Amino acid sequence: MNSTLGIIPARYLSTRFPGKPLIDIVGKSMIWRVYEQCLKAEGLSKVYVATDDERIFREITHKGGLAVMTDSDLVNGTARCFDAYQKIVSQTGPFENLVNIQGDEPFIRPEQITEVVNLIKQCDGSIGTLAKVINDPADLNDPNVVKVVLNENKKAMYFSREAIPFIQGVDKSIWLKKKTFYKHIGIYAFKTSCINAINSLPQTEPEKAESLEQLRWLGHGHTISVGISEFQTISVDTPSDLEKAILYAQSNT
Repeated sequence: MNSTLGIIPARYLSTRFPGKPLIDIVGKSMIWRVYEQCLKAEGLSKVYVATDDERIFREITHKGGLAVMTDSDLVNGTARCFDAYQKIVSQTGPFENLVNIQGDEPFIRPEQITEVVNLIKQCDGSIGTLAKVINDPADLNDPNVVKVVLNENKKAMYFSREAIPFIQGVDKSIWLKKKTFYKHIGIYAFKTSCINAINSLPQTEPEKAESLEQLRWLGHGHTISVGISEFQTISVDTPSDLEKAILYAQSNT
């Protein structure tokens, strides 16, 4: 059996930034930059882009990469990832693990991908992900920065857009001096033996409230192991994020 498959879901019709997988960042499309970073990571047997758009498919395959077409009505990147997995294994045979890499992080560090690959191979649960210590107070108060609370064994207890846990009797401006808070890094690894079960789970009320699909997995009893990463990534969700990404690329080439 193959070891670990990497899949990068990429949808063209993004609500906030249509066409963003193909935006140019200093001579390379964003999706191709993500793909290249994945190829540098240790532990991935193969890497595919999963898309519902022929333009993205051609962007990858014309450069010699691997891509697979998926259904257009899938609800999110995880569903697209699982749909792509079924199509891929029908040709390659099964894999032990599956890593879902975000298609909007053009400078994701290969070391981060390797971290989550090693985590899913070593953990006793079905899902692995990463987190990073929060150092910036702005991140603590930003609902777009998802926070995660860990137990003593580095298993996720809860994810929230709010700063959690609440520190009673302490002014929020000094919370970071009183406790370690973690931001969630949205890369996931799954043991493929569980993906059919995960994909069929109904939504939970906390998931609906926070709009965080990982709360569905927790709510139905799945264990999510969390590795602590030292690396910061740049996510491109809006045109203003693109400006930051271009400046980063220009200063690191």
